[in-house]
Amino acid sequence: MSNTKSLEVYLEPSDNKRLASLCGPFDDNIKQIERRLGVEISHRVNCFRVTGHIVAVQAGIEVLKNLYIETQPVAGKTKEIDPDVVHMTLAEVSYLDQDEANKEFAQDVNIKTRRGVVKPRNPNQAQYVANILNHDICFGIGPAGTGKTYLAVAAAVDALERQEIRRILLTRPAVEAGEKLGFLPGDLTQKIDPYLRPLYDALFEMLGFEKVERLIEKNVIEVAPLAYMRGRTLNDAFIILDESQNTTVEQMKMFLTRIGFNSKAVITGDVTQVDLPRGARSGLRHSIEVLGNVEEISFNFFQAQDVVRHPVVARIVEAYESFEEIERKKRAEKQAAMENKS
Repeated sequence: MSNTKSLEVYLEPSDNKRLASLCGPFDDNIKQIERRLGVEISHRVNCFRVTGHIVAVQAGIEVLKNLYIETQPVAGKTKEIDPDVVHMTLAEVSYLDQDEANKEFAQDVNIKTRRGVVKPRNPNQAQYVANILNHDICFGIGPAGTGKTYLAVAAAVDALERQEIRRILLTRPAVEAGEKLGFLPGDLTQKIDPYLRPLYDALFEMLGFEKVERLIEKNVIEVAPLAYMRGRTLNDAFIILDESQNTTVEQMKMFLTRIGFNSKAVITGDVTQVDLPRGARSGLRHSIEVLGNVEEISFNFFQAQDVVRHPVVARIVEAYESFEEIERKKRAEKQAAMENKS
């Protein structure tokens, strides 16, 4: 076949421990790359031969090079490459066919924290980070696993460490998702904490557990339910509203009007996972309609292909989207048939 090609790459310097980490147990990492890109990979010591469609071969070589860089020893210990790292690297090179402007743009919006550089994994994430940096209010809307909250927390930590803001405020509505709060053990704080755990987890990764605890004690970082925002004016702050699909219209308006001078707000959510009581309108859905034409506010919409978790997550999202689209068409046809009869 004219479009099939084999290319070799030598990974230098040759190091048996790093090569073993790259390949994974029983070559599991290599097999994962082969499945995702549709190529065949053979290797002997540090020489890797990739065979397949020319575009996939080039992508495969890029993945191998990037993963080998990831194996560089830290404090004398070789870094282990697990399936998640392989998946993230594959997600990056899946955009190799994008134009050069997209790739350069993604490099220009890296976020630096003390724990390292947080970089967008695809052009949509890069645009999202750029909008966070350039707008006072930014919406990130899309399915789970697209990095909406993680990148927002990274941008907040970066702004705090550069002293652009004085505090970080993380909030989300404490909406019951099938379980009743009253049946959870403990006082109100202990009941609410599980709802805020994803925000804590991102902070711990960026700053470390001890520093986060110190900053929380000093009120430099505040993590609280959305209801606690009423009546406040938030100046010199980076505010993140997570799971905003579970706000009511009134709550969303209340939150947006809390923003004071030298403050920035990021609102994240997934309009397909609303846990509000039946009949209640989502404040996130409403804000898209009301604020869509306001120039100072940016909206970023993520798709299933932007998911940077386990590859099956993207397929799950796509399956739900396809099913819901079929259901919408059936309802529309049924409604049209009823109107024709009348």
